Amino acid sequence: MLMPRQPVPALEVATLDHGPFALAADAPDKFSLVVFYRGLHCPICLKYLLELGRLLPEFEKRGVKVIALSSDTRERAQAMADKLKAAALRIGYGLPLAVARGWGLYISTSRGTTSIGIEEPALFAEPAVYLVRPDGTLYYGAVQTMPFARPHFDELLAAIDFAAAKDYPARGEYAGAV
Repeated sequence: MLMPRQPVPALEVATLDHGPFALAADAPDKFSLVVFYRGLHCPICLKYLLELGRLLPEFEKRGVKVIALSSDTRERAQAMADKLKAAALRIGYGLPLAVARGWGLYISTSRGTTSIGIEEPALFAEPAVYLVRPDGTLYYGAVQTMPFARPHFDELLAAIDFAAAKDYPARGEYAGAV
């Protein structure tokens, strides 16, 4: 389990149109927003990433750099990007599942063809959303076992505003005896 206020694992992936991505070199003013999505086969991911693309300028105004990534191949990631029509959104691909597991993501097995007629990969990571501070420590994390009921990006923007205004610390950091 990742712990708030502690360093997150290394994260490096290729992106479609923005060169190689390395979280350690991202250098945001406030946060890196790392959005792990299931892949091209997931209609809920498409809807979720459309919202992220729409709100991307709001995150950028707040000093937040954004990447959406999956274990999809380059071809599948490009097909998702073509549907999104959000050229400014960094889309990472080829996330190794061992790295996904290191980030605490759940891994699922294929159930075949989805409701939109796209075959699921044999194995893929379930969604998660993280805010990482410029120093590489975890500020916020939401990890899911299912594609449903994800954090809303507009609420995350409001939380970022609150955290900045109140200098609110990362919470959930206690790891001692209970």
